[in-house]
Amino acid sequence: MKPKPFLLLLLLLNCLFHLADSKPHLVPSDPSQLASWAAHSMRSSSPSSQGTDGDQRLSAAESGRPRVIRVAKSEPSDFGTVTEAIRSIPEGNTRRTVVSIGGGVYWEKITVGSGKPFVTLYGDPADRPRIVFNATASQYGTVYSATVAVESDYFMAVNVIFEEINSKGSQAVAMRISGDKAAFYSCDFLGFQDTLCDSQGRHLFMDSYVRGTVDFIFGNGTSLYLNVTIESVAEETGVITAQAREKEGETSGFSFLHCTIRGATKDYTTYLGRAWRERSRVVFAYTFMPAVINPAGWYSVGSTPNPNQ
Repeated sequence: MKPKPFLLLLLLLNCLFHLADSKPHLVPSDPSQLASWAAHSMRSSSPSSQGTDGDQRLSAAESGRPRVIRVAKSEPSDFGTVTEAIRSIPEGNTRRTVVSIGGGVYWEKITVGSGKPFVTLYGDPADRPRIVFNATASQYGTVYSATVAVESDYFMAVNVIFEEINSKGSQAVAMRISGDKAAFYSCDFLGFQDTLCDSQGRHLFMDSYVRGTVDFIFGNGTSLYLNVTIESVAEETGVITAQAREKEGETSGFSFLHCTIRGATKDYTTYLGRAWRERSRVVFAYTFMPAVINPAGWYSVGSTPNPNQ
């Protein structure tokens, strides 16, 4: 297991959270300059440059060697399921714990509870594991239908595919993230309506892929989507985002930077988003938008498109 992805994400994540309370550094329009932008932001927003101690809990958790739990379908491992691995992590965990997952399909419905921070799901980069389930909103309610639900802080996922496999007419969540300071790198989120519940907290999604039909990135998170591919597979009307900011003073919102939107549907049939709540806030910058995006951009406030019509 290579440590570089963890170090990169931890540094970038820390930089983003420090930047939230400091002078911002403009994101470059040239994607080739993103690495230097991130490095500059890290230097200027580091704890030493600001005269602060930064995030002491995170620093303490990352100060030693991580605990590694191995999960695999066949080869020697600690557990055969991700669920068993998560259960083995103690409540009140204070140490970075990496669940290293071998390739294959894991038919599981998983919750990482709020008492288990500092958990990382790390998939085999040569054969990314796929965590799959078929719950629906009609069975569990939308929030609790998630294939994987993360309620803990300081969560990370690298090289993992999260999927719900119901039909296009069903509401179901592939991933729900409601913990603070989470990062996803090289992950896929596959579903149809309500694929990714970016519920609350500060999150980074980087070099990843999200697929869906209606409201397939939704919630009240404060999140940066960096170099993410977003694909609408709606047969008729599609809506990418439904952001749930309600009050003027809330800092939540979705920012999509240097992303790519794709769609195999008819031209002008997919919208960037709709105002799910009174003060919804979504920004797309330096993002490629094909003809599938309706020029209006945003779906009418207060209306809910029916993907079956």
